[in-house]
Amino acid sequence: MSELSEQERVRREKLDGIREYCNPYPERYEVTHSLLSASKLEDGINGISVAGRIVFMRKMGKMSFLRLRDIDSDLQVSLKVDTLGEEVYTFFKTSVDIGDFIGVSGEIFTTQTGEKTLRAETFTFLGKALKPLPEKFHGLVDTEQCYRHRYVDMIMNEDTRNRFKIRMNFIRELRNYLYSFDYYEIETPILNNKASGAVARPFVSHHNAYDMDVYLRIAPELYMKRSVIAGMPKVFEIGRCFRNEGIDGSHLQDFTMIEAYQAYYNYEDNMKFIRNMLQTIIQNVFGTLTIPIGDKMIDMSGDWPKVSFRELILKYASIDIKDYDTSEKLVAKIKEDGIELDSDTPIENLGYGNLVDYLYKKVARPHIEKPIYLVEHPVSLSPLARTNDKDSSITDRFQLVVNGAEIVNGYSELVDPIEQEKRLIEQGQLKDSGDEEAMEMDHDYIHAMEYGMPPISGWGMGIDRIIQLITGSDNIRDVIMFPLMRPLEKEEN
Repeated sequence: MSELSEQERVRREKLDGIREYCNPYPERYEVTHSLLSASKLEDGINGISVAGRIVFMRKMGKMSFLRLRDIDSDLQVSLKVDTLGEEVYTFFKTSVDIGDFIGVSGEIFTTQTGEKTLRAETFTFLGKALKPLPEKFHGLVDTEQCYRHRYVDMIMNEDTRNRFKIRMNFIRELRNYLYSFDYYEIETPILNNKASGAVARPFVSHHNAYDMDVYLRIAPELYMKRSVIAGMPKVFEIGRCFRNEGIDGSHLQDFTMIEAYQAYYNYEDNMKFIRNMLQTIIQNVFGTLTIPIGDKMIDMSGDWPKVSFRELILKYASIDIKDYDTSEKLVAKIKEDGIELDSDTPIENLGYGNLVDYLYKKVARPHIEKPIYLVEHPVSLSPLARTNDKDSSITDRFQLVVNGAEIVNGYSELVDPIEQEKRLIEQGQLKDSGDEEAMEMDHDYIHAMEYGMPPISGWGMGIDRIIQLITGSDNIRDVIMFPLMRPLEKEEN
């Protein structure tokens, strides 16, 4: 244990005194109202019991005021010696600190300053805080400390509480929307034999009981499709995925995403479905479709246009990928034009599809503000997507891009097992050639496909990414309640 501060020593001394008076950590307390619901009651209603953490306290001779808090609301409480009795009021004044949990019951009234208040008739001690909260006027402002000690950040900072309320409300509305269209919510494995379902570098672990290496899933896609083969026409899953790649303000190695699949849809059906879904959710959460994102107001209403990779790269880099249609040609042109791609893998080792994707991300994506659907992805970038009937070099795939962030990725699924096997063999060859983000062959998935698949369209959305977008957060860790952090040296020791 690190050396205690003066305040921490005093609080521990108080704890010893509290034990002589009552149990400082009782097992329960009967609550009749949340702090929020109590704050909306009419004056004169009695028998109201609430509980919460003290975040403000003004102790006076015979009457004191304090403020209780939870994630939804604050509520002012008044305590009087005449009501509580001398012994209880003295215990409160000498033993209770800011940060402690208490329960109070009594009558609702409004003060002369217009603040709804509970006049306490009983007071129960519910939990001692051994560490003091940060100074109230400055709160917890250091960004790294907010990530490491999110529990303190949420106690002190209203913006943080509101951000996570938006996240929770968004997920609830998302589930409700899909339930209203008769989707089944399923669960798929996190530990996998193959790093399949997306083009990404996996995390590797070891399964001791089976004595074999396993991969943390990079996407639930192939198991979701197996469930459609099993006879479930509409399925979704919200869960954690893991990609052992770079970290920046919009990427984390472990993240929450949703994937959903609907039989008998194509990718254009899903573009309409997702637009309606997101517009409904955003309207329900914010009460408007024009939301602040950074320093801009982004209008999410109306139709969202479709724009191709070729159009965007031609517009922002003057490179026509129809002319530079091999990896060798495109690498030479990128070097000739002095474009530096943000790839951990040497660009000479990237497959053509990944090369096009990195080029688009470098030159075009930062310019996108209003919602667009990015379409016409190269086949080698989309090994699980259906080939376009009119152009065999591209797939029936889309990405929703808003303000430079890729929010949704979806496509008409490849359901031909012979073509799928061919593409996964090609992906394996790319991996052997040094493209660490290429996919592996998955024979069991091919085996499942051979039992027959209907037409399917699926999509995935990063929950963290869209919450970062709609809350205008600078860093994706701002919307992760408990992000992974490198241990501090003193903690390791």
